[in-house]
Amino acid sequence: MNIRKLRNLAFSFHRYIGLGVGLILVIVGLTGSLLVFNREINVALVQQKFDRVIPQQQTISLDAIADSITRSYVNQSDYQIHQFDLHFDPNIYLVRLENSEDKQLEVFVNAYTGKVLGDRPRDKAFFDRVYKLHYALLAGDIGIIIVGIAALLLFLLTITGLLLWSGWRKLIAGFKIKWNGRTKRKNYDIHKVVGIIALVFLAMISVSGFAWNFYEQAEPAIYSLTFSAKPPEVKSTPIGKETLAISEVIKQANATIPEAKAIFISIPTQPDEVFTVYMKQPGDAQYFANNVQIDRYSGKVLHFLNSKTVSLGDRILNAFAPMHYGTFGGLPTRILYVFVGLSPTILFITGLTMYRLRRRPKSSANANRELIQR
Repeated sequence: MNIRKLRNLAFSFHRYIGLGVGLILVIVGLTGSLLVFNREINVALVQQKFDRVIPQQQTISLDAIADSITRSYVNQSDYQIHQFDLHFDPNIYLVRLENSEDKQLEVFVNAYTGKVLGDRPRDKAFFDRVYKLHYALLAGDIGIIIVGIAALLLFLLTITGLLLWSGWRKLIAGFKIKWNGRTKRKNYDIHKVVGIIALVFLAMISVSGFAWNFYEQAEPAIYSLTFSAKPPEVKSTPIGKETLAISEVIKQANATIPEAKAIFISIPTQPDEVFTVYMKQPGDAQYFANNVQIDRYSGKVLHFLNSKTVSLGDRILNAFAPMHYGTFGGLPTRILYVFVGLSPTILFITGLTMYRLRRRPKSSANANRELIQR
């Protein structure tokens, strides 16, 4: 196949894939731009709705907070403490409760006094809806599959777009926009420049998004291809003891990975479940790259992952979050990712405009000109 035929084939793929999934990618891109700074915006919304916390010198123990929530919520309802989010905000602890119907309630607690600021059902939270729209189009399992396929097609769009880029013939032309040109030329220039600038980031987002939406297939494939051992599934062994206090669990996790700081704790709600403490080490771009799994009764460390020593398979899996949210370069790349999330909208509008202009009937003057040139 010669170069011309290859370009024509790439052009057809690029055009019809873009038209076919463009609107889905617009929705995913716009919601992705919001999710880049979801924690900061979420904190601002919580403080506006409930109360602004004044920082103090000493935070209250998690055991005291757990006891308070147990008295206020657990003993008076079907809810159990499910998660402690210590990364939500330095001044506010976010505690998630879960009931027998898998419904979650988010409780916000003053980290210094233990005062409950307020609560809300998780499925009513603004960013929970944005997140579900982002990865599943609010359509459940079917939506997850659709968005996963759209992510794979986005990767194909980046490949075909790279093949079609005019900069291969002349580099400067590949980055030039002729603002005073005709509508068709201007749309083409905007499309090619935005596309080539966002291309690498869109490729990373598409690969990680596809892997997440098809995680049950992607995870074992990555472990197999990298010859890495999959972490074992561990369980607590009931021995007639009471569940460990959270402070003891954190103490054990800190002793296991001394350089790391606990940012998230998964609380066991079933007899054989374990405590899982997610931790972050200096230099980690992924907030959940380290974890320690602890028997809820004996306090024994059953398994742990240290981001500095994990297998190649785990390193690849840990790389998905920084690739997808732009945390690999700190604040500058997160800001960049806000604009990357807007790029599918620009590419879809310019691509659709070019498609419509191509299909528009030619004027008689243009038609006569073409006949004369022939």
